[in-house]
Amino acid sequence: MKIGVVTFPGSLDDVDARRAAAVAGAEAVALWHGDADLHGVDAVVLPGGFSYGDYLRAGAISRFAPVMETIIKKAGEGLPVLGICNGFQVLCESHLLPGALIKNHHRKFICKDQALRIENNRTAWTSDYDANHEITIVLKNQDGSFVADEPTLDRLEGEGLVVARYLDDNPNGSYRDIAGISNERGNVVGLMPHPEHCVETLTGPSTDGLGFFTSVLKAVVAS
Repeated sequence: MKIGVVTFPGSLDDVDARRAAAVAGAEAVALWHGDADLHGVDAVVLPGGFSYGDYLRAGAISRFAPVMETIIKKAGEGLPVLGICNGFQVLCESHLLPGALIKNHHRKFICKDQALRIENNRTAWTSDYDANHEITIVLKNQDGSFVADEPTLDRLEGEGLVVARYLDDNPNGSYRDIAGISNERGNVVGLMPHPEHCVETLTGPSTDGLGFFTSVLKAVVAS
């Protein structure tokens, strides 16, 4: 099975995401932002970084890349898509997910090991976790505060679309401690922390991020 990882101008973690896909047992495929062809991949990762230097708004320009036109269409047909950090911002800007990501409440870049609780294990990207499984993975962002209006937040909570929530502290001011969300179908997930950095014991702090990538392989087989 093939997991495609998109590279935008300014992407930083595309190589790590491809490595994580390979560790999980997939064939990692490099996708270019200017190429609308997904080259037959079974799932897509939008990686972290600072696409277009976060000019205008983080993810706002990448949303109009040729590859995103195809991803938006295919996501509507059920293609699994994971947006990590900057990729989460792109998903919100593309309206594949609700809400927005804004500057951290303390106005500083943050990099730390972050505890999370996986609250929705019914998505294509989280089925290998137990419900309410607690994990620790890397967090690094400056535009990581998830915001939405109260009706949207209530809907996310009520429909079980909050995928992950920050534990112990709220590192960036995200409303209701939200670290990740999904769409109603569960094939599109946005996550601010970085599971791709936590798939091997050599680089730590854990291998807790590997489940995102093994989950999607099982979801592809099941479909």
